[in-house]
Amino acid sequence: QVQFVESGGGLVQAGGSLRLSCVISGSTFSINNWGWYRQAPGKQRELVAEVRGGTRTNVSDSVKGRFTISRDNAKNTVYLQMDNLKLEDTAVYYCNYASYPSVWGQGTQVTVTS
Repeated sequence: QVQFVESGGGLVQAGGSLRLSCVISGSTFSINNWGWYRQAPGKQRELVAEVRGGTRTNVSDSVKGRFTISRDNAKNTVYLQMDNLKLEDTAVYYCNYASYPSVWGQGTQVTVTS
């Protein structure tokens, strides 16, 4: 069964940066498309970034120009570089399949303060 282990979250001031990592096991990593999702308090989980194939990426309008998704097939790891963080980026961040999410991991909490 696929498993997701997210890390790298924390407390950061607005304007700061964080880099999230997600190690994925139990799946053929290299042939799948992966996404980063987030869920803020009282809101639905949303897809913020996805990486398809080797280099095709897409990010939501709310994070465009600030977040970058990448993958390392040798390490079965997906990354999310988050720059110029805003208060509204506060959420629990998860990784999963880009199109059809499976069982969710624990996620990693990102809290942006003023």
